[in-house]
Amino acid sequence: MTKRLILIRHAKSGWDDPMMDDHQRVLTERGRKASATIGNWLRKMDYPPNRMLVSDAARTRETAELLFGTLGCNASVDFKPALYHASPDTILDLILRESDDTIGVIGHNPGIAMLAHGLVQNRPAHRRFSDYPTCATTVIDFDGDVRIGQGTCVDFIVPKDLG
Repeated sequence: MTKRLILIRHAKSGWDDPMMDDHQRVLTERGRKASATIGNWLRKMDYPPNRMLVSDAARTRETAELLFGTLGCNASVDFKPALYHASPDTILDLILRESDDTIGVIGHNPGIAMLAHGLVQNRPAHRRFSDYPTCATTVIDFDGDVRIGQGTCVDFIVPKDLG
């Protein structure tokens, strides 16, 4: 049985108010556009998740809302406080508790990038995979269980690639 993960870093958020709590920061206009763009791309590429695990931070919630607005799938969404600035091990632990075939995660760097790097057998040639910018999205397939170093990178994209 094939298992698929879709790992997404939240879209661009603002620092307009330096006194604002990091957890409450919201997306910039660029971030809102990028979220919709990635949702459209996931739909076009036929990568709909069955389940989404999303950090409970304002910027990840907003990324998920805008992404789903254009993706048009019926995935169940679970906002997880444990995903806020989570380590790769914490993210992986939450993924391994799920039974769905296609699981999406919207999280934060460095954890989401480190997990993507650790899961794939071969990193994509894309120059931005190493720094995993905002709204970067990796699609990884596994033959059977999700395991470190055993995933096949099916796709990697950043919003800038899509215009």
